[in-house]
Amino acid sequence: ESLWTSFADGRVRLRIDNSCPQTPITVHQMFKESLEKYGSLNALASKKNGKWEKITFSEYYCLSRKAAKSFLKLGLERFHSVAILGFNSPEWFISAVGAIFAGGIVTGIYTTNSPEACHYIAHDSKTDIMVVENQKQLDKIMQIWNRLPHLKAVVLYKDSIAERHPNLYTMEEFLELGDDVSDSTLDDIINSQKPNQCCVLIYTSGTTGKPKGAMLSHDNITWTSAHCSRAGGMQPAEVQQESIVSYLPLSHIAAQIYDLWTGIKWGEQVYFAEPDALKGSLINTLKEVQPTSHMGVPRVWEKIMEKLKDASAQSGFMKKKMLSWAMSLSLEKNLNGSNSSDLKQLWTRLADYFVLAKIRSALGLSSCQKHFSGAAPLNTETLYFFLGLNITLYEAYGMSETTGPHCLSGPYIYRQHSCGKPASGCRVKLADKDTEGNGEICFWGRTVFMGYLNMEDRTKEVFDEEGWLHSGDVGKLDKDGFLYVTGRIKDLIITAGGENVPPIPIEDAVKKELPIVSNAMVIGDKKKFLSMFLTLKSVLDPDTSDPTDILTEQARDFCQRSGSKATKVSEIVATRDQATYRAIQEGIDRVNSTATNRVHCIQKWIVLPRDFSISGGELGPTMKLKRLAVLEKYRNEVDSFYKE
Repeated sequence: ESLWTSFADGRVRLRIDNSCPQTPITVHQMFKESLEKYGSLNALASKKNGKWEKITFSEYYCLSRKAAKSFLKLGLERFHSVAILGFNSPEWFISAVGAIFAGGIVTGIYTTNSPEACHYIAHDSKTDIMVVENQKQLDKIMQIWNRLPHLKAVVLYKDSIAERHPNLYTMEEFLELGDDVSDSTLDDIINSQKPNQCCVLIYTSGTTGKPKGAMLSHDNITWTSAHCSRAGGMQPAEVQQESIVSYLPLSHIAAQIYDLWTGIKWGEQVYFAEPDALKGSLINTLKEVQPTSHMGVPRVWEKIMEKLKDASAQSGFMKKKMLSWAMSLSLEKNLNGSNSSDLKQLWTRLADYFVLAKIRSALGLSSCQKHFSGAAPLNTETLYFFLGLNITLYEAYGMSETTGPHCLSGPYIYRQHSCGKPASGCRVKLADKDTEGNGEICFWGRTVFMGYLNMEDRTKEVFDEEGWLHSGDVGKLDKDGFLYVTGRIKDLIITAGGENVPPIPIEDAVKKELPIVSNAMVIGDKKKFLSMFLTLKSVLDPDTSDPTDILTEQARDFCQRSGSKATKVSEIVATRDQATYRAIQEGIDRVNSTATNRVHCIQKWIVLPRDFSISGGELGPTMKLKRLAVLEKYRNEVDSFYKE
C-alpha cells in the first residue's frame, strides 16, 4: 500500500513508527470506547423555544445508528458520500457519524456556497444523500438535482416541507426509514471498515482553481482527536467534562475536528450556537454556556476586540482610565513573567479581580481555561489586546491536509507569536531554507491526509519522494523546536527587482498604527514598488453581516482626533477627506520608517469604498483574505498605481 491515493475506496499505508505506535482504530471503535466511559453524560445541547435540550452519549450513539440504517435504506453505497449543507446542529453531527457507520464518506458543504459550487462537490464526491438545514439550502439543491445522477434523496432538518417532492424527507421521517434494517446488517458494514480507509472529505476553499477534496482516513480522525487535543490541554471527561460552543463552519476541518470528533473522543458537552452567531449572538451563547474551552479564527477574536474597544470609546473618562490601567498591568505581567515587585504583583491581581474579570464575564469567558486560535495567523495587536485581558490565545497550525492541527500551543507549550510545537508523534521539517532559517514547512505523521479525491496529479504535487507533505507555507523553527509561520509561498511578493517581500508583517504594522483601518493588503508582485489597498472599519449590518457605510465608534474617534467630522466611509472616500488622508499618510510614513529596507516601503495607497466581506468575495468562509480575488476585483485601482 502506498502512502497516498486519489480513489475514494483506496487504502493507504499509515505512518506508524516508534513515536506514534498506537493501534489504529475506526470512528466506530472510538465511539464505542467513549460510550463505555461516558454513556450517561450529556453530549449535545441545542436551544428549542428558548430552552436547552440535551442528549446523552448513549442517545447520540443510538440516533447515529438509526441514521446509518436509514442511509442504507435510501441506497447509500460504500465510499459514496452523504453531503451536509447547513449550520451546526445535533442533526449535523448525527448525520455525519451515521454516514460513516453506514460505510459512506461525510462531506460538509459551506452554507455560503452557490448552487454551482454545491453541484461541483456533490458530483465530485458521488453524493447519494444530501442533508440540508432549511428551505434556503433546499432551493439550491432543487436547482441542480437533475444534474446529479447519484443523488437519491434529500433530508431537511430544520424547516417543515413546504412543497412535497418524491425522495424528500424531514429528519423525523428519515430516522424512521431504516427501522426494518437489522442490527446485524449494519454491524457487518461497521466491522468491514478499516482505519486506513477514507471516511471524511474536506473541500479546501479552492482559492486557485477548483476546490480539492482532501480525503481523511478513520486513523486521521481518531488519532488526531486523541493526540492533538491532548497537546492543547483538552481534558478527558473523567478528569473534567469540557464544555464547548460549536459555531464555526463544520465543513472546515478546524471546527469539525474540535467540535465533532474530539467531542466524542473525550466526552465533551457540545452546545450549538444560533445560526447568527457571527452576526453578534455568539456572546449571548457564551454567557449562557460558560465554556471551559473556546476556539476562534483570528477574525472572530478581532471582532471581539473591536466590540470591546467600541464600548470603551463610549464609556466615561474614569472607566476608560481604569480599563487601560488594568490592561497595561496585565499585559506587562504576561509579557515579562512574574519578575516584578510584590507590590506590583498585588496591584495586578487586584486589577484582574476588580476590572478584567468583569470583562471576561461579559464575554462569557469566566470559566474558560483555554482559548485557541487557528486557520490563519493572529496579528500582534490582537494577541496583546487579549493578554491585556489576561487571556492567552493559543495558536494552532495545520491544514485540511493534516486533519487540522499538526502544531499546537497550550497551557504547557507556549511562546508568543509561535504556533507551538508539533503534537507528539508528528514531525515538521523545513525545506529549501534561506540564510535566515526560513523554509517551506513540511509535515510527517498520522495527521497527514490520504490524498485529493480524483486528483492524482495534485496529490503527487504535495508529497515529495519520501512522503513528506509540503504545506506551501514559509516558517522557521527556534532552538527549542517552536514553529513560527512567516507567510505563504504563494502570497510572497517578488518585486520587479527580484526582492522577496512577505506582506503580512507590513499589513499588521499598518493596522496597528492606524486604528481606523480594517483590512490592509500589500500589492507589488512583479512591480517596481509596493502599494496598498486599505479598507476602513465600518459597522456591520445586523441581518446580513455585510459592512455598511457607517464608521465604527473607534474609526470616528480616529477621524475626530485627526480633525475630521466624517462619520461615513463614503464621506472620506468621495472627498478624499483631507484630515483623515493626512493622518493615514503619517501612519504609513511611520511604518515605512521602520522598514528593513526601501523595497519594503509603501509608496502609494488607496482607500476602497467598502470593507472586505465574504459576500463581496474578498474573504473566504473562515474570513481568510483571498488576495487573487481582490486583485481581480479591483484591477483598475491596481493599474492606476503603476501607470507610467
